[in-house]
Amino acid sequence: MKRKFSDRANWRRILRRSYTCLTLDGEDFRGLVTFYRIHELREPLWKEYNGRRLCLADRGYLWMQHFPRGEHFVVTTMFDDKGKVVQWYIDICKTQGLTDQQVPWFDDLYLDIVVLPSGEVFLMDEDELEDAIRDGDVTRKEAAMARKTAGRLLASIKNGRFRYFTLSLRHRKTLAERLGEVSES
Repeated sequence: MKRKFSDRANWRRILRRSYTCLTLDGEDFRGLVTFYRIHELREPLWKEYNGRRLCLADRGYLWMQHFPRGEHFVVTTMFDDKGKVVQWYIDICKTQGLTDQQVPWFDDLYLDIVVLPSGEVFLMDEDELEDAIRDGDVTRKEAAMARKTAGRLLASIKNGRFRYFTLSLRHRKTLAERLGEVSES
């Protein structure tokens, strides 16, 4: 199981970035929200879905992550340099936490859901979850929880009840305005 950190401190592709983390305790969301803005990078990051190439990381892109309290998933909304959503990426996780430096992390359970603004939905990395079970990195109980969580999220997306689509747009606008420019590192 891989522990992933929201500040991506070891992401070698990135040369200069801004990062900040906020705690929210409102009616619509309880948890942590992080902002990771890319200022300079070695080369853009591209991914292909159904034969269509998408740029996921480039100069001016913003990755906003929602770490909902008590849940087994983390939602990353990737915005391009014009502020348009490129994709929502949902990591299924065993648990979430904070480092001593107040950087959110999660223990990845391999299954991911990608949702494109077009409405296309992809369940990803089922093979990686099976490999992790076989290698002893994930227990059968953890894998069952990952599948159950993914199923619940997919049903919520299909039924139009996955609130992170609208929440991410609202939070990007209101929280980014409140923050001004986030500190660079």
